[in-house]
Amino acid sequence: MSKNVQRLLKFIKWIAWLFVLCACIAIFVFTPFYSKSVLYILNHFVPIEVNVVAARSQQIAVLSEHNDLEPGSALWIARQAYLKLLQDAAQKEDLNSLNLIALRYQILEQQIQRAQDQNILNNEQSASDVVHSTHDVEQHTHNERVQHSNLKQKMQQEVIAISTTDRDENTQIMVEKYEYFLTHYPIDLPVSTMTAQTTQELKKLSTTAIEIKNDPSKPSAIVVLGGGLTLDRATKQIVVNSYTRLRLETTLQIEQQNALPILLSGVEAPYMQAWLQKRGVDAKLLENRSMNTCENSRFSSLLLQKKGGAPNVILITDAYHMPRTRRLFALDGIATVPVSAPMPEPLTHWQPALQNYDHSRRANYELLATIRDILFGTSDCREVP
Repeated sequence: MSKNVQRLLKFIKWIAWLFVLCACIAIFVFTPFYSKSVLYILNHFVPIEVNVVAARSQQIAVLSEHNDLEPGSALWIARQAYLKLLQDAAQKEDLNSLNLIALRYQILEQQIQRAQDQNILNNEQSASDVVHSTHDVEQHTHNERVQHSNLKQKMQQEVIAISTTDRDENTQIMVEKYEYFLTHYPIDLPVSTMTAQTTQELKKLSTTAIEIKNDPSKPSAIVVLGGGLTLDRATKQIVVNSYTRLRLETTLQIEQQNALPILLSGVEAPYMQAWLQKRGVDAKLLENRSMNTCENSRFSSLLLQKKGGAPNVILITDAYHMPRTRRLFALDGIATVPVSAPMPEPLTHWQPALQNYDHSRRANYELLATIRDILFGTSDCREVP
């Protein structure tokens, strides 16, 4: 046999083996085994240890949908003292104390705001100004003002002094001072004037805070990541695509079991909010500036921190996206309870199918993106929204 024939046969063998290899890969990719294998690798080898330093910013407060204060500010710290006292009063089922604390908190907010706005340095003058600023809340008679003047002025001076000093070294002192103010400041306005609705809202707020504080590992929010938008051909309007819709449908199920604030993350957030509102669920926390997964986690953690802190959240996205997302949230100080939303098309069994390839393609993307993030970091992630 000539050398040319031998070379030709050898070449044919290599082509045959290459064809067999490609066929095996194709069958593997078009069956459920490939995507399941990648998912197993992602779930078992992607690190999700929470960054201890970053976690501190989420663990020192209580999440509130209505809180829009700068973390670490005097008003923000005063709110934490307020929520802590509400917990104690709710545990004792002391509605009278709840109402008194709420009234004192109104006065405390006004004093801190006025002190900071005017940058008051003279305690004696500041206290006099604050008394006038809260005149409409307290509604004192002349005799009552005389009776409580010394105590009130002293407490007001302490609040103003502590609220306008360097916060870095005085956070604990500020909390203690604010707690003392909220429990001892004289109130002459009849507590009965507070409406029943306000009382119920206060009790609900404090009860929620108790549940979170008593078990730090318990999730304090539901975070839903957007999966994209699409154009509705019938209405010609932008709507959530199938990935996002399935995540929102999962959110409806989780929300029925967990009465927690819902944070929607991604540029899709307003559309996601509208979708939920049509189904009777109001998601009040919107992070609508993130353009990728890294920004999803970073901007969401900043928003949660601003709203009071959430050391642990329920995270909703698809199964392939989940490991990488959990890692990024952990780096930002937030532990996550994963709840995977289904993919638009389910996996089939042995026979090759296009929908199985969609799973394999999704698995490939997340595998490569995870390797990139771990080895090279997230250079395309903005620091602030």
